[in-house]
Amino acid sequence: MSWAGKILRVDLTKGTVKSEPLNMDWARAYLGSRGLATKYIVQEVDPKVDPLSPANKVIWATGPLTGTMASTGGRYTVVTKGPLTGAIACSNSGGYWGAELKMAGWDMVIFEGKSAKPVYLFIEDDKAELRDAAHLWGQSVWKTEETIKKQHQDPLIRVSSIGTAGENQVLFAAVVNDLHRAAGRSGVGAVMGSKNLKAIAVRGTKGVGNVADPKEFMKVTFEKKKILADNAVTGQGLPTYGTQVLMNVINEIGALPTRNHRDSQFEGAKDISAEAMATPRKSDGKAQLVTNQACFGCTIACGRISKIDQSHFSVQNKPEYWGASGGLEYEAAWALGAANGVNDLEALQYANLICNEQGMDPISFGATIGAVMELYELGVLKKEQIGTEAPFGSAKALCELADMTAKGVGFGKEIGQGSKRLCAKYGKPELSMSVKGQEFPAYDARGIQGMGLTYATSNRGACHLRSYTVASEVLGIPVKTDPLVAEGKPELVMAFQDATAAFDSAGICIFTSFAWGLPDVAEQVAAACGPEFTLENVQKIGERIWNMERDFNNRAGFTSKDDTLPPRLLNEPAKTGPAKGLTSKLPEMLPKYYQVRGWNADGTLKPETRKRLGL
Repeated sequence: MSWAGKILRVDLTKGTVKSEPLNMDWARAYLGSRGLATKYIVQEVDPKVDPLSPANKVIWATGPLTGTMASTGGRYTVVTKGPLTGAIACSNSGGYWGAELKMAGWDMVIFEGKSAKPVYLFIEDDKAELRDAAHLWGQSVWKTEETIKKQHQDPLIRVSSIGTAGENQVLFAAVVNDLHRAAGRSGVGAVMGSKNLKAIAVRGTKGVGNVADPKEFMKVTFEKKKILADNAVTGQGLPTYGTQVLMNVINEIGALPTRNHRDSQFEGAKDISAEAMATPRKSDGKAQLVTNQACFGCTIACGRISKIDQSHFSVQNKPEYWGASGGLEYEAAWALGAANGVNDLEALQYANLICNEQGMDPISFGATIGAVMELYELGVLKKEQIGTEAPFGSAKALCELADMTAKGVGFGKEIGQGSKRLCAKYGKPELSMSVKGQEFPAYDARGIQGMGLTYATSNRGACHLRSYTVASEVLGIPVKTDPLVAEGKPELVMAFQDATAAFDSAGICIFTSFAWGLPDVAEQVAAACGPEFTLENVQKIGERIWNMERDFNNRAGFTSKDDTLPPRLLNEPAKTGPAKGLTSKLPEMLPKYYQVRGWNADGTLKPETRKRLGL
């Protein structure tokens, strides 16, 4: 089985907390975490609901492998209708919180309604109750976690919470656990803030039982851990350099979006790379990187723990930022750095700390700053409006705007609405580098063609984690494909999208897919949950989840017109690098993609596709 078999339903309006059995038919059809929580949202929430209204719901969900001895079994997801996009939102986080919820005996927690005053949910095994959070409101994620642990006299409590960004309903506010692990994208933290829900604190002491075949599960998880250890990416690259190993690689192939996608290579990439993080600074002789760190049950350990330069302008007289804390991941380093033309590694780490401390998605924040800097250089925005000079490359502007956005003051309020709304307000909608309102991550769609199709068709707006074709197009995993051609990409994107949905829903980390294929996941799920989870079944579950999300978005009002990219990527060729002279070939790929998906030409599901997938 491996599911706990029960869920918590919290009605914030009435202040009630109730236990109910997990719908096991749905669990078998959608696995858990992303798939299962989305099924509950689809069944219970009107697709046209205002995401920040009490009628929206938000779910914290684990998968069947969460909390087990499967490698990386620490993942959980936060699923809701997202305020940044108006589409389905599912944000995934690591750390220890997900495993703790499972060990307390719960598969998921559903929140509905809105509390009249700030509250947090405290779960201790079978006991769960809403508690007053007036003393926590206005506090950072860091302070909230510290206060709850002290209050309950238990340092082993795990906390998932929002900072001031979520309270102020910054549309890209994140939900943060374990100080610097985040369900980061699509504004799930803003939904939490709109409900006056500050945190969920969990202490679980039961462990995870119900494994269908314990002996087989121990055997198969041991074999799969060896595959991860022996792989060059999961056994060497990620533990040593983290995701930042990609900075120089992606820059060299001409796919590092720079200065709001004006350019596709950044002359300062080497200054903000993994190698730079590990190089001793001239100022104090110490490297920014202190060590790597793993999430629960993880044998990869890609996380970064870093220490900022105490003499840097951003932290002078701010000793609270001097300690070792969450370091830069590749996406954050790109968004805070190359996207804005900033090559000051310490400034990037400061902005990153603010995003962790107050709960903001660094990708959307950084990419929105890129749009602000372009608007400033074009003369559309003036220093008086922004509150500071904001040309491309300004580390000072980056740090100041991070503070303003997190606190919701001055021009920070406008940045907190995301680049789509900001650019539209100032008459330049084409300068928002986003899809469905969500900003791009760190790969230029002209230099990696599959990623253009990935962004355009992603169910949660522009996202690399829905179909990481970079693995195939750049790293040659599982097979090498040419990043500059459109041919074969619709099939490649579909395969990655469906497989990723299965990885996410099992409750494991997508980084295992650098070494594991879907058969490796299916074998672990079968040992944990039962022999019905064959490779064919798990593949179909992934496809079912993708189509369910798509159908929700279609009913929310999205059409094929929303499966597009900004004009810059479709009309302005890359200026340098291997992709020089190329634009995104999306118009060529999209119709073929709809075809291989079994969709109509307008991007809606065909009746036979619904029937085959049991939707």
